[in-house]
Amino acid sequence: MSRTPGRWPVAAPVGPDAVDDQGAAHLSLVAAQARFHLTLGSIRADLEEQPSPMAVLNAARRWNYAITAMADEVASALKKAG
Repeated sequence: MSRTPGRWPVAAPVGPDAVDDQGAAHLSLVAAQARFHLTLGSIRADLEEQPSPMAVLNAARRWNYAITAMADEVASALKKAG
């Protein structure tokens, strides 16, 4: 079937969800960066809501302890899984 360039129908249209290997790797990296920045932004928002410098430091320690406890749990689970 011959057609004039720039005219429809296109023989093999590319859908909006079509992603090649390089695109998938890029999306994975961007998703990881977005998750990191959203999480860090949430922590910062919590710190900025604190009423005093001492409360900020105490909240930071709570975040630190919570993250460390989570890391210990995940590491332990991975160790058990082999």
